[in-house]
Amino acid sequence: MALSMQTNYASLVAQNTISGTNNLLNTALERLSTGYRINSAADDAAGLAIATKLEAQTRGMSVAMRNSQDAISMLETADGALDELSNIAYRMKDLATQAANGTYADGGTEQTALDAEYQQLATEMTRIIDQTTYGSGTHLLNTTDGIMGSNATLQFQIGASAAETLQVDASTGITAIETAITGLGALTTQAGANGEITVMEGMFDTISNLRGTLGANINRLEHTVNNLANVSENTTAAKGRIMDADFAAESSNMTKNQMLMQAGTTVLSQTNQIPGMAVSLLR
Repeated sequence: MALSMQTNYASLVAQNTISGTNNLLNTALERLSTGYRINSAADDAAGLAIATKLEAQTRGMSVAMRNSQDAISMLETADGALDELSNIAYRMKDLATQAANGTYADGGTEQTALDAEYQQLATEMTRIIDQTTYGSGTHLLNTTDGIMGSNATLQFQIGASAAETLQVDASTGITAIETAITGLGALTTQAGANGEITVMEGMFDTISNLRGTLGANINRLEHTVNNLANVSENTTAAKGRIMDADFAAESSNMTKNQMLMQAGTTVLSQTNQIPGMAVSLLR
Protein backbone atom coordinates (compact mmCIF):
# COMPACT_ATOMS: atom_id res chain seq x y z
CA MET A 1 0.00 0.00 0.00
CA ALA A 2 1.22 3.49 -0.84
CA LEU A 3 2.60 5.73 1.88
CA SER A 4 -0.12 8.33 2.49
CA MET A 5 -0.75 11.25 4.81
CA GLN A 6 -4.50 11.47 4.08
CA THR A 7 -5.51 7.90 4.82
CA ASN A 8 -3.84 5.84 7.51
CA TYR A 9 -5.31 2.43 6.75
CA ALA A 10 -3.22 0.60 9.36
CA SER A 11 -4.44 3.00 12.04
CA LEU A 12 -8.08 2.48 11.00
CA VAL A 13 -7.67 -1.29 11.20
CA ALA A 14 -6.07 -0.97 14.63
CA GLN A 15 -8.87 1.33 15.85
CA ASN A 16 -11.61 -1.03 14.65
CA THR A 17 -9.86 -3.99 16.21
CA ILE A 18 -9.48 -2.18 19.53
CA SER A 19 -13.16 -1.19 19.45
CA GLY A 20 -14.26 -4.80 18.91
CA THR A 21 -11.88 -6.07 21.58
CA ASN A 22 -13.12 -3.42 23.99
CA ASN A 23 -16.73 -4.57 23.44
CA LEU A 24 -15.76 -8.18 24.12
CA LEU A 25 -13.85 -7.12 27.24
CA ASN A 26 -16.85 -5.13 28.52
CA THR A 27 -19.12 -8.13 27.92
CA ALA A 28 -16.77 -10.42 29.87
CA LEU A 29 -16.52 -7.91 32.72
CA GLU A 30 -20.31 -7.49 32.83
CA ARG A 31 -20.86 -11.24 32.99
CA LEU A 32 -18.26 -11.65 35.70
CA SER A 33 -19.72 -8.80 37.76
CA THR A 34 -23.36 -9.97 37.51
CA GLY A 35 -22.80 -13.71 37.35
CA TYR A 36 -25.20 -13.97 34.39
CA ARG A 37 -24.43 -14.86 30.81
CA ILE A 38 -27.60 -13.10 29.68
CA ASN A 39 -27.91 -9.56 31.03
CA SER A 40 -30.17 -8.19 28.32
CA ALA A 41 -32.33 -9.51 25.52
CA ALA A 42 -29.54 -8.60 23.07
CA ASP A 43 -27.24 -11.18 24.66
CA ASP A 44 -29.51 -14.13 23.77
CA ALA A 45 -33.14 -13.33 22.95
CA ALA A 46 -34.24 -16.97 22.60
CA GLY A 47 -32.38 -18.03 25.74
CA LEU A 48 -33.93 -15.17 27.73
CA ALA A 49 -37.44 -16.18 26.62
CA ILE A 50 -36.86 -19.79 27.66
CA ALA A 51 -35.26 -18.81 30.96
CA THR A 52 -38.15 -16.46 31.76
CA LYS A 53 -40.65 -19.31 31.32
CA LEU A 54 -38.51 -21.61 33.46
CA GLU A 55 -38.31 -18.97 36.19
CA ALA A 56 -42.09 -18.52 36.17
CA GLN A 57 -42.53 -22.29 36.40
CA THR A 58 -40.05 -22.56 39.26
CA ARG A 59 -41.70 -19.77 41.25
CA GLY A 60 -45.12 -21.33 40.64
CA MET A 61 -43.91 -24.70 41.91
CA SER A 62 -42.44 -23.09 45.02
CA VAL A 63 -45.83 -21.58 45.86
CA ALA A 64 -47.53 -24.90 45.00
CA MET A 65 -45.23 -26.66 47.50
CA ARG A 66 -46.33 -24.24 50.22
CA ASN A 67 -49.95 -24.75 49.17
CA SER A 68 -49.57 -28.52 49.43
CA GLN A 69 -47.92 -28.27 52.82
CA ASP A 70 -50.72 -25.98 54.04
CA ALA A 71 -53.26 -28.48 52.71
CA ILE A 72 -51.51 -31.27 54.61
CA SER A 73 -51.67 -29.19 57.79
CA MET A 74 -55.38 -28.54 57.32
CA LEU A 75 -56.20 -32.19 56.65
CA GLU A 76 -54.08 -33.30 59.60
CA THR A 77 -55.98 -30.85 61.82
CA ALA A 78 -59.26 -32.35 60.65
CA ASP A 79 -57.89 -35.87 61.16
CA GLY A 80 -56.82 -34.97 64.68
CA ALA A 81 -60.36 -33.81 65.49
CA LEU A 82 -61.79 -37.03 64.03
CA ASP A 83 -59.30 -39.05 66.07
CA GLU A 84 -60.71 -37.47 69.22
CA LEU A 85 -64.22 -38.25 68.01
CA SER A 86 -63.12 -41.87 67.71
CA ASN A 87 -61.78 -41.84 71.28
CA ILE A 88 -65.06 -40.39 72.52
CA ALA A 89 -67.02 -42.97 70.54
CA TYR A 90 -64.98 -45.75 72.19
CA ARG A 91 -66.01 -44.48 75.61
CA MET A 92 -69.64 -44.01 74.57
CA LYS A 93 -69.82 -47.58 73.29
CA ASP A 94 -68.34 -48.77 76.57
CA LEU A 95 -71.04 -46.87 78.45
CA ALA A 96 -73.79 -48.21 76.20
CA THR A 97 -72.50 -51.76 76.60
CA GLN A 98 -72.40 -51.35 80.36
CA ALA A 99 -75.88 -49.82 80.52
CA ALA A 100 -77.29 -52.66 78.39
CA ASN A 101 -76.37 -55.20 81.04
CA GLY A 102 -79.33 -56.72 82.82
CA THR A 103 -77.83 -56.07 86.24
CA TYR A 104 -79.16 -52.50 86.07
CA ALA A 105 -82.84 -51.65 86.50
CA ASP A 106 -84.37 -49.47 83.79
CA GLY A 107 -84.26 -45.87 84.92
CA GLY A 108 -82.17 -46.75 87.93
CA THR A 109 -79.42 -44.71 89.50
CA GLU A 110 -76.69 -46.60 87.67
CA GLN A 111 -78.20 -46.14 84.23
CA THR A 112 -78.93 -42.49 84.97
CA ALA A 113 -75.29 -41.91 85.87
CA LEU A 114 -74.11 -43.74 82.75
CA ASP A 115 -76.51 -41.75 80.59
CA ALA A 116 -75.32 -38.44 82.10
CA GLU A 117 -71.76 -39.11 80.95
CA TYR A 118 -73.05 -40.43 77.61
CA GLN A 119 -74.95 -37.21 76.92
CA GLN A 120 -72.00 -35.03 77.92
CA LEU A 121 -69.77 -36.93 75.53
CA ALA A 122 -72.34 -36.48 72.77
CA THR A 123 -72.34 -32.75 73.49
CA GLU A 124 -68.55 -32.70 73.25
CA MET A 125 -68.75 -34.47 69.89
CA THR A 126 -71.05 -31.73 68.65
CA ARG A 127 -68.69 -29.05 69.98
CA ILE A 128 -65.73 -30.61 68.17
CA ILE A 129 -67.67 -30.68 64.90
CA ASP A 130 -68.90 -27.10 65.31
CA GLN A 131 -65.87 -25.38 66.84
CA THR A 132 -62.75 -27.01 65.40
CA THR A 133 -60.87 -24.22 63.61
CA TYR A 134 -57.87 -23.85 61.34
CA GLY A 135 -55.73 -20.79 60.75
CA SER A 136 -57.26 -17.49 61.81
CA GLY A 137 -60.34 -18.94 63.50
CA THR A 138 -61.87 -20.42 60.34
CA HIS A 139 -64.29 -23.21 61.14
CA LEU A 140 -63.15 -26.49 59.68
CA LEU A 141 -65.80 -29.18 60.21
CA ASN A 142 -68.90 -27.08 60.81
CA THR A 143 -71.54 -28.08 58.23
CA THR A 144 -72.89 -24.53 58.09
CA ASP A 145 -69.78 -22.44 57.47
CA GLY A 146 -66.85 -24.85 57.86
CA ILE A 147 -64.29 -24.78 55.07
CA MET A 148 -64.44 -28.58 54.86
CA GLY A 149 -67.82 -29.33 56.41
CA SER A 150 -69.85 -27.09 54.11
CA ASN A 151 -67.77 -27.31 50.94
CA ALA A 152 -68.28 -30.38 48.76
CA THR A 153 -65.56 -29.29 46.31
CA LEU A 154 -62.70 -28.10 48.49
CA GLN A 155 -59.92 -27.44 45.97
CA PHE A 156 -56.19 -27.17 46.58
CA GLN A 157 -53.82 -25.64 44.01
CA ILE A 158 -50.94 -28.12 43.99
CA GLY A 159 -49.10 -27.18 40.79
CA ALA A 160 -47.84 -24.26 38.74
CA SER A 161 -50.56 -24.57 36.09
CA ALA A 162 -54.29 -24.00 36.44
CA ALA A 163 -55.08 -27.66 35.78
CA GLU A 164 -52.95 -28.99 38.66
CA THR A 165 -55.49 -29.12 41.48
CA LEU A 166 -56.70 -31.56 44.11
CA GLN A 167 -60.34 -31.71 45.14
CA VAL A 168 -61.36 -33.19 48.47
CA ASP A 169 -64.95 -33.88 49.50
CA ALA A 170 -65.15 -34.39 53.27
CA SER A 171 -68.56 -32.75 53.69
CA THR A 172 -70.50 -35.96 53.04
CA GLY A 173 -68.72 -37.85 55.81
CA ILE A 174 -68.88 -34.92 58.23
CA THR A 175 -72.61 -34.52 57.62
CA ALA A 176 -73.11 -38.25 58.26
CA ILE A 177 -71.24 -37.98 61.56
CA GLU A 178 -73.24 -34.93 62.63
CA THR A 179 -76.49 -36.69 61.71
CA ALA A 180 -75.47 -39.71 63.78
CA ILE A 181 -74.64 -37.49 66.76
CA THR A 182 -77.97 -35.70 66.50
CA GLY A 183 -79.81 -39.03 66.47
CA LEU A 184 -78.18 -40.40 69.60
CA GLY A 185 -80.58 -41.71 72.22
CA ALA A 186 -80.39 -42.32 75.96
CA LEU A 187 -79.06 -45.11 78.14
CA THR A 188 -81.90 -45.02 80.67
CA THR A 189 -83.30 -48.38 79.56
CA GLN A 190 -81.69 -51.67 78.69
CA ALA A 191 -83.30 -51.70 75.24
CA GLY A 192 -82.27 -48.14 74.55
CA ALA A 193 -78.69 -48.84 75.62
CA ASN A 194 -78.60 -51.94 73.43
CA GLY A 195 -79.70 -49.87 70.44
CA GLU A 196 -76.98 -47.30 71.14
CA ILE A 197 -74.35 -50.02 70.82
CA THR A 198 -75.38 -50.50 67.19
CA VAL A 199 -75.46 -46.72 66.64
CA MET A 200 -71.92 -46.35 67.95
CA GLU A 201 -70.66 -49.21 65.78
CA GLY A 202 -72.08 -47.42 62.74
CA MET A 203 -70.40 -44.20 63.88
CA PHE A 204 -67.06 -45.99 64.05
CA ASP A 205 -67.44 -46.97 60.40
CA THR A 206 -68.42 -43.43 59.36
CA ILE A 207 -65.49 -41.83 61.18
CA SER A 208 -63.03 -44.45 59.90
CA ASN A 209 -64.16 -43.99 56.30
CA LEU A 210 -63.70 -40.23 56.52
CA ARG A 211 -60.31 -40.57 58.18
CA GLY A 212 -59.32 -42.99 55.45
CA THR A 213 -60.22 -40.39 52.82
CA LEU A 214 -58.23 -37.69 54.63
CA GLY A 215 -55.25 -40.00 55.16
CA ALA A 216 -55.17 -40.99 51.50
CA ASN A 217 -55.11 -37.35 50.43
CA ILE A 218 -52.45 -36.49 53.01
CA ASN A 219 -50.21 -39.24 51.61
CA ARG A 220 -50.87 -38.05 48.07
CA LEU A 221 -49.96 -34.48 49.01
CA GLU A 222 -46.71 -35.62 50.61
CA HIS A 223 -45.74 -37.27 47.33
CA THR A 224 -46.86 -34.10 45.53
CA VAL A 225 -44.47 -32.02 47.65
CA ASN A 226 -41.61 -34.45 46.96
CA ASN A 227 -42.27 -34.37 43.22
CA LEU A 228 -42.54 -30.57 43.14
CA ALA A 229 -39.23 -30.29 44.98
CA ASN A 230 -37.56 -32.61 42.47
CA VAL A 231 -39.02 -30.87 39.41
CA SER A 232 -38.23 -27.44 40.84
CA GLU A 233 -34.62 -28.48 41.44
CA ASN A 234 -34.16 -29.67 37.86
CA THR A 235 -35.99 -26.68 36.38
CA THR A 236 -33.79 -24.29 38.36
CA ALA A 237 -30.71 -26.13 37.10
CA ALA A 238 -31.98 -25.87 33.52
CA LYS A 239 -32.51 -22.13 33.89
CA GLY A 240 -29.05 -21.79 35.41
CA ARG A 241 -27.43 -23.50 32.44
CA ILE A 242 -29.04 -20.89 30.19
CA MET A 243 -28.65 -17.76 32.32
CA ASP A 244 -25.55 -18.25 34.45
CA ALA A 245 -22.08 -17.17 33.36
CA ASP A 246 -19.27 -19.70 33.07
CA PHE A 247 -16.66 -18.02 35.26
CA ALA A 248 -13.81 -20.13 33.90
CA ALA A 249 -14.62 -19.21 30.32
CA GLU A 250 -15.36 -15.56 31.06
CA SER A 251 -12.18 -15.15 33.13
CA SER A 252 -10.22 -16.54 30.21
CA ASN A 253 -12.02 -14.17 27.81
CA MET A 254 -11.31 -11.21 30.08
CA THR A 255 -7.60 -12.02 30.29
CA LYS A 256 -7.34 -12.61 26.53
CA ASN A 257 -9.12 -9.36 25.65
CA GLN A 258 -7.11 -7.35 28.18
CA MET A 259 -3.93 -8.58 26.49
CA LEU A 260 -5.35 -7.82 23.07
CA MET A 261 -6.32 -4.32 24.23
CA GLN A 262 -2.81 -3.68 25.48
CA ALA A 263 -1.30 -5.02 22.26
CA GLY A 264 -3.80 -3.10 20.12
CA THR A 265 -3.07 0.16 21.95
CA THR A 266 0.65 -0.31 21.37
CA VAL A 267 0.10 -1.10 17.67
CA LEU A 268 -2.23 1.90 17.28
CA SER A 269 0.49 4.13 18.70
CA GLN A 270 2.89 2.76 16.10
CA THR A 271 0.46 3.10 13.18
CA ASN A 272 -0.21 6.73 14.10
CA GLN A 273 3.45 7.44 13.36
CA ILE A 274 3.15 6.34 9.69
CA PRO A 275 2.08 9.82 8.36
CA GLY A 276 5.22 11.20 10.04
CA MET A 277 7.28 8.90 7.84
CA ALA A 278 5.80 10.59 4.76
CA VAL A 279 6.79 14.00 6.15
CA SER A 280 10.35 12.78 6.63
CA LEU A 281 10.63 12.27 2.86
CA LEU A 282 10.25 16.04 2.39
CA ARG A 283 13.29 16.89 4.43
